[in-house]
Formats: sequence, C-alpha cells, structure tokens
Amino acid sequence: MKKSIFTLIIMLIAFSGHAQGLITDKNSEVVKDVQLETDFVVCGGGLSGICAAVSAARHGAKVILIQDRPVLGGNASSEMRMGIVGVKNDEAQETGLLEEIQLRNFYYNPLLRYTLWDDIMYTTVVKEKNIKLLLNTSVQDVVMDGDKIAAVKCWNTNAYTRYTIKGKLFADCTGDAILRLSGAQYRWGRELGSEFKESYVTEGGDSKTMGNSILLQLRKTKEDHPFIAPDWAYHFTDDDFNYDKPKSTIPGVKFNYKKPFPRDNNYWWIEFGGTINTIFDANDIQFELKRIAYGVWEYMKNHPDGRCKNYDLDWIGSLPGKRENVRYIGPHILTQDDITSGGKFPDVVAYGGWTLDNHDPEAFHKKGRISVEYVAPKCYGIPFDCMYSINVPNLMFAGRDISATHMALSSTRVMATCALIGQAVGTAAAIGLENNILPADVRKDYISLLQSKLEDDDVMLPHRWRTPSSLTISAKMSDSLQVLRNGIDRKWDGVDNGIWVKPNSDAITYTWKKPVNLNGARIIFDSNLKVKSKRMPKFEALTERVKMPAMMAKSFRIEARVNGQWTTVYEDANNFLRLRKVFFNPVKADGMRLIVNETWGAETAHVFALDAL
Repeated sequence: MKKSIFTLIIMLIAFSGHAQGLITDKNSEVVKDVQLETDFVVCGGGLSGICAAVSAARHGAKVILIQDRPVLGGNASSEMRMGIVGVKNDEAQETGLLEEIQLRNFYYNPLLRYTLWDDIMYTTVVKEKNIKLLLNTSVQDVVMDGDKIAAVKCWNTNAYTRYTIKGKLFADCTGDAILRLSGAQYRWGRELGSEFKESYVTEGGDSKTMGNSILLQLRKTKEDHPFIAPDWAYHFTDDDFNYDKPKSTIPGVKFNYKKPFPRDNNYWWIEFGGTINTIFDANDIQFELKRIAYGVWEYMKNHPDGRCKNYDLDWIGSLPGKRENVRYIGPHILTQDDITSGGKFPDVVAYGGWTLDNHDPEAFHKKGRISVEYVAPKCYGIPFDCMYSINVPNLMFAGRDISATHMALSSTRVMATCALIGQAVGTAAAIGLENNILPADVRKDYISLLQSKLEDDDVMLPHRWRTPSSLTISAKMSDSLQVLRNGIDRKWDGVDNGIWVKPNSDAITYTWKKPVNLNGARIIFDSNLKVKSKRMPKFEALTERVKMPAMMAKSFRIEARVNGQWTTVYEDANNFLRLRKVFFNPVKADGMRLIVNETWGAETAHVFALDAL
C-alpha cells in the first residue's frame, strides 16, 4: 500500500511539472535575456572585424565581437569564398594581422581547405583571452546616451538569447553599417563627378551601387557527367554572350567572356543587384544570382563544343558577396584624387593599392562592359579621419563602410585593405580606452602613437618608415647589419633591406659599451610577400600540400652576453610567423644575438629586422 501511494505521488509530481511546461506563457522560459558589458564592441566578423577585435585585445582592451553568421570571415569565409585581394604590387603586400592569419593557415591547413580556413580565423579570435565571441548574433537596435552609443541590442538565433551589450567604444565592421541606427550620418549611391571633382565618374547622382557576386566553382573529372539545371534557372544561348563582358583598362590584363570557357574553375563575374537595394532586396538578389549561376553552368557544361566535358559543378556560393551599400561620413571623405595622388595624409594609418575598380550597377544583365578599372598608385595612404563618425563620437568603422566616395570605395572595398583598416581601428580603440578619450581625441593627441604601434605590429604605412627601438639605435653592429635598423621591413624599390643568415653558422649580433636591460626582441622574418597562394584559392581543392616560405626561420634562438658568457634566453623550435615579439626574463647584458637553427627549406634565412627590447 505504502509503495502504491509513493508511486502515485511521484507520478503526480512528474505530471504536474510536465503540465506546467505545456501551459506556461512566461517569455523568460522561451527566450533568455543577457546583459553584457565591455570596453570595445565590434559588430561584424569579417576580416576587418577580426583584425579590429584582435588588435584591440592584444593592446589591452576587453572586446566583444559580434558576428551574424556561424563562421567568421565574411566575404572570405567558406560561405562566399570571395578572393582576398589588395595592393597589386608585390613589395607593398599587406602584412600585420592579415599576414599572420595567412601564415597560420599555411601551417595548419596546407591543403587550403575552406572548412579549415574558417577555423583558422576562429582560432585567431578565440585564443585571445580579452575577446568574447558571439556567433549567430545580429544587431537589432542601438541604445543611445545623448549623442553616444550606450549599448547594442542583439539576437542570437542558436541560443534564443537577447543580448544587451554595453560598451565604451563601438566599431561597425558589418559592411552594411547597421550601427547607423545610432543616427550616424552616411551616404548611399553614386556621387556626381562634380561634387568631388572626380574625373573618372561618368554617371552618378543616384542611389545605384555596385552589385553582389556569387561564386561558381568547377572540378576537373576523368569522366563526362550530364548536368540538368533546375527548372527555375535561366537557360542561356550563344546570343546571350555574343558581346563583350568586362574588359580591363589596365595594360596586360585581358578578360574575354563572350563565350564562357573553363579558363580556371572560378567565376566571379556572376554579379547582380546594383540597380536595387543590396540590403533590403538581398533575398531577391540571392535568388536571381542562383538562377544566373545555374544557367551559366548549364550553358557551359552542355555546349555542343564540349568545352566542359571533363568538368563538374563543385560548388555555388551559399551567400552572395557584397561590394557596396552604405558609407559612413567621417571628418574626411576619401576621394578619387586622394587615391591617385598617393594619399599623403598626416594621419595615415592604413593603405590600399587595388585599382579603382568600378562595376556597373546593371552587372550581368548589362549588354557590354560591366567593370572599368583605373590604375592606382603602388600604395596610397588612408587617413584615420575616414574611420570614425562625424556626429556619433564613440563610433568607429572599418571595411567597406568607411568614409569614402563611391569612386574611392571601388578601390578601398577589397578585403586585404579592409583588414588593415580594421587593425588600425582596433589599435586606436585600445589607445582611446587606455586614455579615456574618444576617437577624435586619438586623432588630435595620439596619432603618432597610433602610427608607431601599427608599425611595431608590422603594418607598413606609406610615405614613412618605422623607427627602431632606442636599444637598437644605440647598439654597435657591423656595417653589413646597419640595414636592419633602417625601419624598412621589406624589399622596397628593388632594395633588399634584409640580411641573409646561414643556419647555425651566422649570427646577427648587437653589442653595447655598457650592460643594458634586455627583456625581449622584435624580429621580422621574410615570409615571401610574392607568394600570392597564401591567400585562399578560389579554385578546386589542392592535391599537394603548400609549403611554408622557404627562407623563413623555422627554428631560432636569442642569446644574451652576460658577464662575458653567451646564454640562450629564448628559443623557438617551430616558428611559422613573419613577425615575432619574444620576451624573456630580464637580463643585464652587453650583447644580444639572433641565431637561426633551421629554415623552412632554404639554405639561408632572410631577416628584415631585429630590435632589442
């Protein structure tokens, strides 16, 4: 009897709990509300957002990085696979955090798989203890405190969580400029050429933009396999391609898309959406691009001339990559003339070098040339005044939403340039937070500090060179080593600017008249900036592993001379990075030397800089 009563009680409790779960209408049991607070809130996890978050975190700021997708990388991610491009000149290739990410990818992902590439970017972020990462989280609203942003309200689709995230400084790296909900001033569309005296502008004064692109990738096969397009796809004939598609104005660069052939296995020119709203009409644009992509492939694969007999369709982008929509207004609006004249600004903190690559809004459906390119300088400076809001004091921005005209954006929008801008914004945020000041005050009072920190982090700034450490300047060294303290950490204008070191034989040695306090070293190894393959390929997966830059040091050690004896104070047996800032227990020494133990394959290692710290 007692057992039956006990069983009945247990059943009633269980039923009661189950019933409450069925009938409750308490919102708290369906959606979770979380409040967070940090120093620096970065919205958008593309390359600009990654670099902004990581640079700020490494310089001491507490950061929350918000990304509305399940992966980082934005246009560079596995979802879109747009190519990472930047300056055209090998000597001016972007370094800093972007090169670090690319080298980490080479090391951990030698077959350059896109799924692993996503995780390389993820690792770069989550290994920073000062960053909290929120994936699948979109900004829905902005809370203002006067003219400043106090918080952003966000929604996490995975965790059914509403976040209210307070911060001191905010960076919009979304590309779509969602933080304009703050009332920040912005531009949309094409200016008339007369407004900024931009001679390359042929039409404008409207809301049209460059369109979005979807990627179509092929894979070589040994057998021919049939392809049947979905019935909703376009069905093209030769007449649809019987005209000139994009032609380059750059000497030596030729495009011919009259009849699409598998010249490689990537087709970036499937573009649409510039005549409508690339934000609000995004779903319609995505469907139209898929219709075009499947139609293009059906045309190529089933063409009577057999041009794609040994190709299969491997991948079509999950999402289109965006080129343009919103541009914030900062104290300075970058223009065509700024770019073509080299961007010689006193507050330069980043640079570009892609062509002024202006795409016609009608894109794929235009009968004629859809892309016109104008040559840009080897590299041109981008000022900090283009990276913070003119009317929302604690708002910064990086990526394709910086303060620029439509024509200037046609060059600055590419991802390698955006990464540099992101690193500049993150470093500026850290300076502002440390000194309790706003971005405008960083520009006014700390721009030299910002520039020197960026250079120290291996970001080249046009029209100036890095100043080595005071210990490096005061050191004695052989004449052959003097080049290591000229502040030019790369080959430039044909000049090497580096030292070749034979492993376990040569040593780069600095000495001082009297013992000095040493606690570290800054080293720039040669990662071979000519190797474009460090940037993820748009082509089919590799079958052979990529190799690390051969002349870069794989193993090295730092020795200090203490009381006449050389002692190893730091050693790394598996280096894969260009920039190394190494620290060791402080010593009082009258000498320091770098010895390369092993390269990644070359007979000698190449070193651009060695600074004593």
